[in-house]
Amino acid sequence: MKTPMLSRRHMIASAVTLPLLPAFAAPARAAAEMMGASTPVHNRFKLGDFEVTTLLSGTRTVENVSEIFGLNADPAEFAAVSEAAFLPADRAQFFFTPTLVNTGAELVLFDAGLSPEGITAALAAAGYTPDQVDVVVLTHMHGDHIGGLMGDAGPTFANARYVTGAAEHNHWMAAGNEGFDTSVRPLNDQMTFLDDGGSVAPGLTAVLAAGHTPGHMGYMIDSGDRQMMLIADLANHPVWSLAHPDWEVRFDMDKEAAAASRRRVLDMLAADRVPMIGYHMPFPAMGHVETRGDGFHYVPMAYQMMLEG
Repeated sequence: MKTPMLSRRHMIASAVTLPLLPAFAAPARAAAEMMGASTPVHNRFKLGDFEVTTLLSGTRTVENVSEIFGLNADPAEFAAVSEAAFLPADRAQFFFTPTLVNTGAELVLFDAGLSPEGITAALAAAGYTPDQVDVVVLTHMHGDHIGGLMGDAGPTFANARYVTGAAEHNHWMAAGNEGFDTSVRPLNDQMTFLDDGGSVAPGLTAVLAAGHTPGHMGYMIDSGDRQMMLIADLANHPVWSLAHPDWEVRFDMDKEAAAASRRRVLDMLAADRVPMIGYHMPFPAMGHVETRGDGFHYVPMAYQMMLEG
């Protein structure tokens, strides 16, 4: 027997004449709580036989960035470059990223961040305590790199020896700088000094990149057949400094020398395809460099280092 076909008219009429069912009220729910933005504070990966951890010891928003970067750039060009990179031209997020290298023999910390509280919190999130740090290496003596060395209770890293560049230390010893005198000078008896090409420990080699400060150092990390460079403050922004190496940066003490160092080191990283960690790069502060036009292009790290584990 065939099922009778209902016309559209019959279906509409049936729908109209159906009794209305009582509505079931949904349970009342409070709106989900706003959780706020979140930022990871450490990132760990394998590099050959080493274990490397970047530590976010602080971050903040900074206004009026055209008074910091691109001091010799045309304002219209600065705005256009920013817009092309999807960046506001009037503010930026600053990151402060010390790096921890576990060589298997020693735990080596490169730079100490802004404050004892910031670096110890980042270390704790990564599973370490300050007394486990064997060596503290200072790439240079600006306050955001030495601020975590000393607190009210004394040295933050009670069991560490300290390493820094000889030229850098000599400059600040004569400079009459309060931050240096408070945080670094008391550690002088525990400090050793090196020059370009000097070794902190096997696989950790100093690379002079002066200009930002008189003895500013980067460090090459070598383990097995893997290599990576800590560039410290060689380039302080992926667009306004790295991509435009000749743009002047307010914090560079010798702006011409800093630009020359940027070109020399970034050329090498691009040619040899060596990955880098930049102290002020967007966290986790890791990436590659490629040449582009008369400058460079920063390629943030994706998942490459996950494949090393």
